[in-house]
Amino acid sequence: MSKMTSSTKTLDKETPSESIFTPLSVFLALRYVRSRHGQGFSTFISASSTIGIALGTMILIVVLSAMNGFEKALANKLLSIVPHAELMSVNQPIPKWPENIKKIQKSPQVVAAAPVIILTGMMQHKAQLKALEIKGVDVNLETLVSDIENYIVEGSWQALSNKSNDRDNNERLGNGIVIGAGVAKKLSVKLGDKVQILLPSNNGTAKQNVFSAPVKRYVKIVGIFKFGGVVDETLAYISLSQAADIKNYKPGETQGIRLKFNDVFAAPNIIREIAHKFDHYVYIKDWTRTQGHLFNDIQMVRMVMFIVLVLVIAVASFNIVSTLIMAVNNKKGDIAILKTMGASTKLIMLTFIYQGLVNGLLGSIVGSFLGVIVALNLADIVAFIERLFTLTLLSADVYFIDHVPSHLLMSDVYITVITALIMSLLATIYPAWQATKIEPAQVLGQL
Repeated sequence: MSKMTSSTKTLDKETPSESIFTPLSVFLALRYVRSRHGQGFSTFISASSTIGIALGTMILIVVLSAMNGFEKALANKLLSIVPHAELMSVNQPIPKWPENIKKIQKSPQVVAAAPVIILTGMMQHKAQLKALEIKGVDVNLETLVSDIENYIVEGSWQALSNKSNDRDNNERLGNGIVIGAGVAKKLSVKLGDKVQILLPSNNGTAKQNVFSAPVKRYVKIVGIFKFGGVVDETLAYISLSQAADIKNYKPGETQGIRLKFNDVFAAPNIIREIAHKFDHYVYIKDWTRTQGHLFNDIQMVRMVMFIVLVLVIAVASFNIVSTLIMAVNNKKGDIAILKTMGASTKLIMLTFIYQGLVNGLLGSIVGSFLGVIVALNLADIVAFIERLFTLTLLSADVYFIDHVPSHLLMSDVYITVITALIMSLLATIYPAWQATKIEPAQVLGQL
């Protein structure tokens, strides 16, 4: 009976106000949490579950913020020069493109539109050859749908519109060309150099198995841009008039129209609506077809990491089971006394549920706090690690960014905390239910 007397004296020590305004189940849970300090193994298991939940919560918030950062970088940087959508002619070129652009821009989702002619060919300088995609663009309108002008490191974007009547080896010298830094490095050319571009012939009467001579144009490098990734290795720009001359287009004709929307992730739906109203037979293209694999990769990594880290939180949460089972075994006498005093099954069960939730609540709060701090400073932390160990996690020559971005969304924090709390709650149900199965007569008879 000594345990019964000890428990009664302990309860009597509480102030009247604390017992009146605190629910009995919460009051007992907090008492049991405080009383387990000093019990070595039980304290260790409890601390490990709290630390595990905190680490899982923190890492999950950081990973989700990093994925948000990559998604934002994809939208803000890569899609700043990659068109959100394009309408490309199927057979005949699109006539009267200025009028068609004005009609398209009446749509409230369209920010800007610009004509484009896409050519695929080779660039030659001395003995070096490089395959690339050449885009004929309107120099002024292109800057409304693309930020390529901001990435010019040598020369000038506006120099594309400057025509030249020079002669070189009795060949016609066309307008200038803006190339990527990767192309310039591959061909060992610099600003002001004259190069030759070789393009497929437009002669539609070529016979089968007979190769027609390619179209040759001599151009002058008037600008070099550096964006990063494969874009620098494969892309070049010429003026729309020069591309139209190569394709033998009439004035006002273009191959396609590039579009920029106010919501990049709604591009597939918007471009379909516009195409249905367009009075020309065109192919519908949007960025999800050309660069969508990057977005899909980000979403896949986000989902995989979310599942893995939720399982980590689950494993840490189920350490609460061990903690509560030991707590129930230690408090059998108290449970028996409470039952003999008329405590309900609900009271007993809620007492141990609240006791277990203390670990989940503490771990999720600490983890979310640390996760928010790390997520807000992730770029600086990664940069410090790179300097410390002299390594490069993301190379601008391979990827379109050279740093680990982070964009914290409070919705991710709320979802993570709620997930951790739900896991903790589930872990408390079985031990709490077992506590209600204790028979007072059997326990008190052994005291």
